[in-house]
Amino acid sequence: MRIGLFATCLGDTLFPDAVKATAVLLTRLGHDVVFPPEQTCCGQMHINTGYQREPVPLVRGFAEQFGDPSIEAVVMPSGSCVGSVRHQHEIVAERYGDAALRDGVATVKAKTYELSELLVDVLGMTDVGAWFPHRVTYHPTCHSLRMLRVGDKPLTLLRAVDGIDLVELPEADACCGFGGTFAVKNADTSAAMLQDKMHNVLSTGADVCTAGDSSCLMQIGGGLSRIQAGTRTLHLAQILASTRTSPCVLPEPEAAR
Repeated sequence: MRIGLFATCLGDTLFPDAVKATAVLLTRLGHDVVFPPEQTCCGQMHINTGYQREPVPLVRGFAEQFGDPSIEAVVMPSGSCVGSVRHQHEIVAERYGDAALRDGVATVKAKTYELSELLVDVLGMTDVGAWFPHRVTYHPTCHSLRMLRVGDKPLTLLRAVDGIDLVELPEADACCGFGGTFAVKNADTSAAMLQDKMHNVLSTGADVCTAGDSSCLMQIGGGLSRIQAGTRTLHLAQILASTRTSPCVLPEPEAAR
């Protein structure tokens, strides 16, 4: 399958390893991964903040970049950005776009997937041949859980990873408190939610907390690093891309520095 890879803003600027791991994993599985070079932002930040007209050029650019008929599927290591493409782009196109934009959005929307959706629902895979000999807990991000409804697909993939010690996260479906600009506009509430999430992560004794969104991992990982907890955060793609011959090397924990 020819798969278009969308990096996302956070992936491009702060978490490129998650984007690279997505490409490595899908290539290892025998797929042709293409990276349209003119891709930018999906526009989620603008839309969520109430600026729905302003991201029209971003929505149009996404539709043009990934609307190429030779691209059979679009994948991104971010449930929130997939949620924007599948739900918000249509709203923007209907309100402020033209017929061409509405058609383009509909075309791309139908073939855009979060990583675990692509692997399980489209490619029919639950065991991707990964090896990750560490204790891991999984945080289901809000957009993946409530908007995309990916369910237990990420857990199904993690359970098949060789060597992993997968432990259940208490109150897993509780938000980590990030929510984009929510963490800035409601800092005290966000910090309280993060404290609860950190407490639950640490109660598992996990070496790694994983998720399908780098934004949530940035929130959780930032909190854990400030208290030098020693628990690392790692994107789901990085775990699934790890093999015995090319293992993912965990960063040194803050507590050991």
